Amino acid sequence: MPPLWCIQNTPHWLDNPLKTIINNSPLSHQAVGLLREQIYSHRLAPGQRLDEAMLAEQLGISRTPLREAIKVLGAEGLVELRPRKGCFVTELTERDLEEIFPIMAVLEGRVACEVAGKRTPQQLKTLDALHEKLERRAAAGDVDGYYETNYVFHDTMQVCAGNRWLQTVIGDLRKHLKLSRHHSLRLEGRLDASLSEHRALMQALHAQDAEAAERIMRDHLLAQLTALRELSNEAARSAHVE
Repeated sequence: MPPLWCIQNTPHWLDNPLKTIINNSPLSHQAVGLLREQIYSHRLAPGQRLDEAMLAEQLGISRTPLREAIKVLGAEGLVELRPRKGCFVTELTERDLEEIFPIMAVLEGRVACEVAGKRTPQQLKTLDALHEKLERRAAAGDVDGYYETNYVFHDTMQVCAGNRWLQTVIGDLRKHLKLSRHHSLRLEGRLDASLSEHRALMQALHAQDAEAAERIMRDHLLAQLTALRELSNEAARSAHVE
């Protein structure tokens, strides 16, 4: 059986396996990176049962490092063990989203407040560049590209805030939010609304208006939750019609 870094003809959910591999790391660490990426991309779908035998065969490793990798993912909350049923990719419920987003709104609002109060000219320049990229993505109707750039923007905001506690807690929550099946930007009109919210945030950052920045960011996160609710309602209505 070939080693993990020599996988050929991988299945569709393991496309580009080299992307997350560090060749000199233990096999279990490499497997964690691969599986985490597939979970975040939903190639291993929320609620999907992990077939250890199949995964070990396709990754070219034994079950021992695979199980070690699954334990790490379990500790991160990305998979869950169900007694007598097996291990499954974690699936966020509507209740999870209703509980997580208000917390995220408070935390990221605090990030925006801190950035507005102490951002440097270079940090502002970096955020401006990311915002311009958001403008271009939105103008092109590139929802996936906008989402990726938006993710980087929020990460950069946390770095600019320089508060490691906020970064740690927000990072943990964002790992879970990436498990959501729904993409708030898919809701009609949400992309334009998100961009408008970012424009208002940038104005507050330029003006060093910490109070406004905190409010705008908090409302921005809660607007995402509202969009996810609407997407869920649309899915329910479609299912009812069918």
